[in-house]
Amino acid sequence: MRSDWLPYSASALVTGAMALVLGALLNPLAGRQNAAQALRVVDSSGGRWLGMAVMFFLASVTLTLGLPALWSLFRDRGHRSGLLAISVFAVGAVGLSGYAMLLVFVRALVAHDMITAVNIDVLAHDSGLKYFLYGWVSGFYLGVLLVALALFLARRTSRWVPTLFLVYLALAPFGSSLGRLGMTIQVLALALGLTAVAIKVNAPEPAPQRAF
Repeated sequence: MRSDWLPYSASALVTGAMALVLGALLNPLAGRQNAAQALRVVDSSGGRWLGMAVMFFLASVTLTLGLPALWSLFRDRGHRSGLLAISVFAVGAVGLSGYAMLLVFVRALVAHDMITAVNIDVLAHDSGLKYFLYGWVSGFYLGVLLVALALFLARRTSRWVPTLFLVYLALAPFGSSLGRLGMTIQVLALALGLTAVAIKVNAPEPAPQRAF
């Protein structure tokens, strides 16, 4: 990718990060809830639910467009690790659009009374659906981990940038139990890390010093 396109790719990376944050803030299912409670929330907060789906779809598109900016940090060092990290992260980023479509489909089923607290548990244990969700979630989290490790190896950013990615992963098992605050802090850590990467890409390279 030509370097004059990198600022646009970096801007897309920031847009994807902000879309993830907005999607988390719009999520009406913050915290642990049973199936009956979840259905009532989805039915009563249909606008927020659809807004969350739109934000996740926007995040999927813009994060994918922002991958070339991320890749530019590994051109000089950490070539192989960077390529592996971005390839896995791309699976998670693209999978966000499928997850967004699934949210819209669930909202349509709830709106037309085609899903109940009983059969939603049956759907949740469907093998195809579980493998899709687990594959996407695993690809996204593994991609974030590999990107963090690749950034440590490449040394093109401050160490706190990949550390933010690790904070995002560390909070993943506790995000739902901490409620909306924990979920927001978790996604915000990832968003700040991606924004720092975009700023680094747009920062001018230091001019080489001439020997006298």
